Amino acid sequence: MDRGTWTGGRSRGDGPAKDRPDPNRWRALWVTLVAGFMILLDVTIVAVALPSMQRDLDASPAAVQWVVSGYALAFALTLVTAGRIGDAFGRRRVFLLALTAFVVCSAAAGAAPTVALLVVARLAQGVAAGSLAPQNSALIQQLFRGAERGRAFGLFGATVGVSSAVGPVVGGLILALADGPQGWRWIFYVNVPVGIVALLLGSRLLPRVAPGGRGRLDPLGVVLLGSAILAVMLPLVLAEADGVRRLWWLFPMGLLLLAGFAAWERRVAGRAGEPLLDPRLLTSTRGYATGASLAALYFVGFSGVWLVFALFFQNGLGYSPLRSGLAVTPFAVGSATAAAVAGRLVDRLGRLLTVCGLVAVMAGLGTTALVLWLAPEDMAAWLAAPALLVGGLGSGCVISPNVTMTLREVPVRMAGAAGGALQTGQRVGGAVGTAVLPGLFYLVLNATHDDYRGAVALSVGSGVAVMLCALAVAVVDWRRDRSDGRGHCPPEASHSHTHASQG
Repeated sequence: MDRGTWTGGRSRGDGPAKDRPDPNRWRALWVTLVAGFMILLDVTIVAVALPSMQRDLDASPAAVQWVVSGYALAFALTLVTAGRIGDAFGRRRVFLLALTAFVVCSAAAGAAPTVALLVVARLAQGVAAGSLAPQNSALIQQLFRGAERGRAFGLFGATVGVSSAVGPVVGGLILALADGPQGWRWIFYVNVPVGIVALLLGSRLLPRVAPGGRGRLDPLGVVLLGSAILAVMLPLVLAEADGVRRLWWLFPMGLLLLAGFAAWERRVAGRAGEPLLDPRLLTSTRGYATGASLAALYFVGFSGVWLVFALFFQNGLGYSPLRSGLAVTPFAVGSATAAAVAGRLVDRLGRLLTVCGLVAVMAGLGTTALVLWLAPEDMAAWLAAPALLVGGLGSGCVISPNVTMTLREVPVRMAGAAGGALQTGQRVGGAVGTAVLPGLFYLVLNATHDDYRGAVALSVGSGVAVMLCALAVAVVDWRRDRSDGRGHCPPEASHSHTHASQG
């Protein structure tokens, strides 16, 4: 890929947003958000149904755990490659094919007669979800410009945040409504009608735009990156089966594979080829490396606390899955509200918005940890609600503004691969969090003879400590933007500045 191609010359892949707005852009956005909410919800919604699955299918705990971990692993493995395929062959086409596959796999998972077939269906469902996810952020970049793009990413961020937080609530509600020995199957069946409606609307509303690439996929890059992600994530998703201790040697292997991937991508880019993930996204695209690092660190703490809360409320206080999910609903409400507003403010406040959001979410979750540790058990959920609301408001000012600032200077023709890499960091960070924080929770329980209150306080507090690292990254980036006089510039202005400096 030559220098002129990278720095923003006219591309067929830039789409309608390059010239005039697509009249269907907002309706198309809602289609992608519904699909995105559905696939992200499936990361967490299944956890509450694992006991009934294990009982009905006569499965071992290790086998049924793959229903959750297999989906997460396949999801993460697919993101970057699928994003690059969408860039090369058309995002609309990949979105519709992936959504079709997701609906079919959801039906297959719901009808699975054995745990083995259920796991296979979930693995395929994860591949479909990972293929669909990067098309969402890429379509936003393709369809929207300027302040509209910030608002669109605000809605996208709200979708990410809320889907992660309300999974236990939705799962508990479905189990309550579909009462009976086979009620867990509706966790998967509910995707079918929603997916079919999204598929019909998407085929009408998503834009038909010529692909921006030459259709080359860098197969060696796919193998190296996929192997690296597998090596890092496999011990984490098998953490409950002692995977970290047994498979620790995969971590250094993953780092070596990642180094090999980086070297290979630099070689492909240097020969004017089409790498899977262009190294200049990290070295020459302002804000991308910082935003991707911040997202990975944030998701370590953000993803891990939900499983800790579920363990505390259900095992420690005896809540039902539905009541446990409702206890953390204030966070989801705050996140959804703030994310929609933050999308309108990111152009004016820039990275400062993320800094303030991180401070709020850390304060909210830190206070929640103290309340659950010190408050009477019968009042714990009620007293924690205001702090969770504050944390949710902060989270809404982190996820969507960070997506906007991370991707705003990425050339549109690379939007799929860039968005896929960003979400891969989030998935890996989430896997680390969901392995480490519950591990700390159980460690405290074993050491203190079932001190659930101390366990939840230490685990959530540890998640907040990781978020402090994300805050440090955000502060450094904010101060750098201020020193360059770019703290509040809109996307188009910063985009033009980058092209000029690179040219």
